[in-house]
Amino acid sequence: MGWQTFSGKKISDDIYHVVEEAIIREKENGHRLRICVGTDSKVNARMIHFATAIVFVREKQGGFIFINQSHLARKGLQLKERLILEVGKSVEIAYHMMGILEEYRIPLEIHADINTDKNSGSYVALKEALSYIKGMGFHYKLKPDAFASSSCADKYV
Repeated sequence: MGWQTFSGKKISDDIYHVVEEAIIREKENGHRLRICVGTDSKVNARMIHFATAIVFVREKQGGFIFINQSHLARKGLQLKERLILEVGKSVEIAYHMMGILEEYRIPLEIHADINTDKNSGSYVALKEALSYIKGMGFHYKLKPDAFASSSCADKYV
């Protein structure tokens, strides 16, 4: 569907260019930033609906987000596969932003909508998701600290 702001304004420019402009603007305004990327999904009868959030957190000053919604035919995917797809979408976005973030020295976290409680359904994907995220060299947060996926992206699926 494409990227949009929290207020619903469509972003027509390349998201990586928009991210860089936002970083420059925020740094010029004296804000210290960190960026969190997270994805959540919901399933209906035929489709899986995904929302990926790029969250800009201003140290002690709030923040803002960019959201991308996408859809995929269900095709019998199990919970574990869907959670790994969520992580994959977040890692892909983060990977493409790495040059920009390194240039401006902005820390990044991947937020995975996965619980560490063995009794939780999402626990089935914990080992693989963490291996993937760590293997790509990213820092991460899991539930309940993964607000980019559990709170921000969740509002858009």
